[in-house]
Amino acid sequence: MLFTDQMNHRLQLPQPPRRIVSLVPSQTELLFHLGLGDRVVGVTKFCIHPQEQVKQKKKIGGTKNFHFEAIDQLEPDLIIGNKEENYQEGIKRLQEKYPVWMSDIYTLEDAFEMMAGIGQVTDTAAQATELVQQLRQQFASLMPAVPPVPTAYFIWRNPYMGIGNQNFIDHLLARCGFENVLGHLARYPEVTPAQLQEANPKLILLSSEPYPFKEKHIVEFKAICPDAHVMVVDGELFSWYGSRLLHSVPYLQGLIEEVSSS
Repeated sequence: MLFTDQMNHRLQLPQPPRRIVSLVPSQTELLFHLGLGDRVVGVTKFCIHPQEQVKQKKKIGGTKNFHFEAIDQLEPDLIIGNKEENYQEGIKRLQEKYPVWMSDIYTLEDAFEMMAGIGQVTDTAAQATELVQQLRQQFASLMPAVPPVPTAYFIWRNPYMGIGNQNFIDHLLARCGFENVLGHLARYPEVTPAQLQEANPKLILLSSEPYPFKEKHIVEFKAICPDAHVMVVDGELFSWYGSRLLHSVPYLQGLIEEVSSS
């Protein structure tokens, strides 16, 4: 069986994989959703969902520092990674020994394509198709804010790092009607207080991950932009592009309604 991943790598599998290592938290959760939990043998230390099941799996390091000996001991017949979340040198090293299926995701359509691709390569195409159809219906029902709300989204502190363009969070912000005031900047830019003041967002969203923003940080941003509405949001529901998206639309719709009524 010959497959092509989202980075146009070709990989050949003699049979459906029985020993899968996942290098991406959101895709780990997807594998369990597709009913492949018994075939997942290794995950990263950041793979936290589904909580009880991943506790039983061998940890192979982080998303950007693989423990190659641990992976070798697991003898995987498929490794699943992502262009952004994993590091190129490590992936290249793994590709020399194992079939590695890579995703490359910027939009919901990319995420749906990833789900379908993983479904094909793991012989769970029917389950993946059902998931994609369900998500399409959910996101079709999402009612964005009107008019769009000028928004800044932050993922890090000291230094402040926000969401620029060409990433999945930027795409979801647009779907919500949250106009990204940092969207002219590339990827995940460092942002000074002066730059944030100049961007003049009406809404500032502080992500719960990767930096664990808390309610106590709201006053910090209110001091920079006194007129902005500042909120802490669930980062997983903005950035995890696997089956966790099933929880995103109800959450995002509630957020849109809260912002629109404030």
